[in-house]
Amino acid sequence: MRVQDIAKLATRAFKTNPTRTWLTILGMGVGTGAVVTLVGLGFGLQNIILEQIVLGDTLLSLNVTPPPARAVTLNPQTVQQLLEIEHVNAVAPFASFAALITYDGLTGNTFLQGANPNYFRFTGTQAVAGRLFTEETITEDRNNVILTQAMLKLFEVEDPESALGKQVSFRVFIPKEGTSDTIESDLKKRYTIVGVSSEESRPGAIVLLDELTSQVAVDEYERVQMRVDAVEYLDQVSSSTLGLGFGVTALSKTVEQANKIFQGIQAVLAVFGGIALVVSAIGMFNTMTVTLLERTAEIGIMRTLGASSQDIKILFISEAIIVGFLGGVVGILIGIGIGFSLNTMLNILATSNGGKAVALFAYPLPFILFIATFSACVGFLTGVFPARRAAALNPLDAIRYK
Repeated sequence: MRVQDIAKLATRAFKTNPTRTWLTILGMGVGTGAVVTLVGLGFGLQNIILEQIVLGDTLLSLNVTPPPARAVTLNPQTVQQLLEIEHVNAVAPFASFAALITYDGLTGNTFLQGANPNYFRFTGTQAVAGRLFTEETITEDRNNVILTQAMLKLFEVEDPESALGKQVSFRVFIPKEGTSDTIESDLKKRYTIVGVSSEESRPGAIVLLDELTSQVAVDEYERVQMRVDAVEYLDQVSSSTLGLGFGVTALSKTVEQANKIFQGIQAVLAVFGGIALVVSAIGMFNTMTVTLLERTAEIGIMRTLGASSQDIKILFISEAIIVGFLGGVVGILIGIGIGFSLNTMLNILATSNGGKAVALFAYPLPFILFIATFSACVGFLTGVFPARRAAALNPLDAIRYK
C-alpha cells in the first residue's frame, strides 16, 4: 500500500466521525496540557530562583570568608596569598563597616561597604537603576556611591530612579582592635548616588574600596571573591584555600544543587500531570478499539482487494499516531495558554502593587518538542493492540461481520 493511500485512509476518520475524533484529540490534549502546565511551572520557578545568576565570571568565582574562630583573617597580606594560588587570576576584596547614612534629610542605619568594579562581575550583582562601578569610570566614581534596594526601602523610596543624582553622607563606626568598642568618624565628603543594586536582604551603601581606605583604616576584609581560570580548577583552588584556614563557597555548586532540586520538583509535577495523561490514553485506546469493531467489514474488503496484514497494522498505527500527535499539539496550546494567562494576571497584580513582573511559567523549546514527540509515542502505544487485532482478522470472517 502506498504512503499516500495510508495517509488518506488514516485521516478518513476526520470526515466520517469528526466529533468523536476531535473529542479523542481533546481528551489527549487535556492530559498533555496538564503535564505541560505543571512542568512549565517547575521551569518557571527554577528560572525565577536562578535568574540573578550571571554565567561566566560568576560561576568561576569562589567566595572566601574568615573562619568563625578568627584564627586567620582576610587582610592585604592574606589576600596576596590567595592571589598567588595556582589557577587564581583575580581577587576582589570586600570591606564593610556599620554606619549611619543621611539621605534627603533622613538618617538611618546601614553598612558602608568598599568594593572594586570586578567584585560586581564576580558576584553577579546587577543594577536595577543607574549603573555599577566600571573600570572605565573608576576615576569619577571616587565621588559616587551605590545603594542597595534594601537601603532605599528603609527610606521608603519606591522608585529607584528617583534616588539617582542625590547626595548622601556617612558616619562610620570603626571597631577598636582587641575591644568591643567603636570609634565614630564622619566621612569628609558627600557622595552622589549613581546606581541601585539588586540586593534586597541587607541595607548597604557601596563606595570604591580605594576611596574607603582613604577615609577609614581597613585592616580586615569581610570577604574576598576569587576568580578561577576554568571550572575544572574550582575544586583544586577550593582545597588550597581551605588549607589556609578560610571558608570557601562556590556559586556553581549552589546552582548545581538547585538544579537537582528543581529536577526533582519537575518530576513530581510531571507525575501528577501524567495521571491525567494516562486517563486520556485509556480513552484513546477505547476509541481505537471501537473503531476496529466499526471497520471490521471494511478491513475484510481491503484484505480481499490485496491489502496485507502488515498494511492493516500500519494503517491503524498511523491513525493512532496522528491522533496522539494532534492531542499533544492541542495539549501544548492549552498548557501555554494557561501559563500565559496566569503570568499576565500575576504580573498585572504584582506591578500594580509595586512589585516586579516575573514569568511563573516557562516552556523551553526542547521540552515542547519532547512533549509533541512523547504524545505521538503514546498514540503509537495505544494503537498497537487494536492494530494487531485488526491485522489478525480473517478476511472472510471480517466481510461477514455485522
